[in-house]
Amino acid sequence: QVQLVESGGGLVQPGGSLRLSCVVSGNIYSIYRMGWYRQAPGKSRELVATITLGGSTNYEDSVQGRFTASRDNAKNTIYLQMNRLEPEDTAVYYCNTVPSKDEYWGQGTQVTVSK
Repeated sequence: QVQLVESGGGLVQPGGSLRLSCVVSGNIYSIYRMGWYRQAPGKSRELVATITLGGSTNYEDSVQGRFTASRDNAKNTIYLQMNRLEPEDTAVYYCNTVPSKDEYWGQGTQVTVSK
C-alpha cells in the first residue's frame, strides 16, 4: 500500500524559511518522478516543484530561485526547502507522483506566511 506523509509546515514570517518532508512508503519511490504541489484557499492545486529519480529538478516560475527540492533515496524521503517565503506561498503543501494519482494524496502540511 502506497502512503505519502508530509510534514514540516508551520507559521513563518515573510522572508523566513521552512523545510518540508515527504516520506514515501510502498514501491513507487524508485519508479516515479515526484512532485510538490500546493493548494491555496480558494484556488486549485498547482505543481510547484518536481524531482526525478536522478535528482533533476524543475520549478514553477513563482518559486524558482527560492525553493529547492531534494531527495534522500535511502530514507525514501523527498524534501522542499523554502526560502524567502512570501504571503502568497500560504497553502497546504502535498507531495505526489508526477503526474499525480488521486489515491496517493495525503493530508498535506499547512504553510502560513504572515506577520
